[in-house]
Amino acid sequence: MAAPTKGPRLGGGPAHERLMLANLAAALFTHKSIKTTETKAKRLRPVAERLITFAKRGDLHARRRVLAVIHDKTVVHELFTEIAPLVELRAGGYTRITKLGFRKGDNASMVQIELVLEPVNPKPKSAKKTAAAAGPAAKAAPAAKPAPAADIEPETEAEETPEEVTETEAAQTQVADTEAPAEVETPDAAESEAPAAEAAEADAADADDAAAIVADDAPAEDDAK
Repeated sequence: MAAPTKGPRLGGGPAHERLMLANLAAALFTHKSIKTTETKAKRLRPVAERLITFAKRGDLHARRRVLAVIHDKTVVHELFTEIAPLVELRAGGYTRITKLGFRKGDNASMVQIELVLEPVNPKPKSAKKTAAAAGPAAKAAPAAKPAPAADIEPETEAEETPEEVTETEAAQTQVADTEAPAEVETPDAAESEAPAAEAAEADAADADDAAAIVADDAPAEDDAK
């Protein structure tokens, strides 16, 4: 915000001064460069840059704030649509004042005030400034401490765990391979045991028949006696 100036104002009164600065700002935004006295240019600079800051904001409230100073809607539209995008990346310093000498007649100091619409080219940082900025940060950063042995052992165990799982799977596979032939031989053993059972049953049947014959012969001998 512009600081109040000491001494007499421009024009006849405060209202006259506000209108004069508003007209100078409108002429600056329209022509991008105007010639005036040094006193008026220095008083115009903060007013014009404040209006450009409102234009960079771009919302409706900012537009109404600018219209309260500059009543020409055409100039305000040009400020918001043409000038604001050109200075979007510039952080202040939207005007430039160049001295032109003294005016003939009253010997007043004349200057040219213009808008700075050139694209912003950031300057590369020097090596000294970069090193100076990195120095305190490097000192402030603590040195990395080695991890204790207790923290390292779990990682080793975690790395060996897949190998142990692989060995367990291999052992299970070998056990399954060794047990498979036994399972295959089981039907042969059952087949070999089947004839023996049949022979035992046949012998038992023969013994029963023999006992029955003996029992039949015993009453016949009793009758004979």
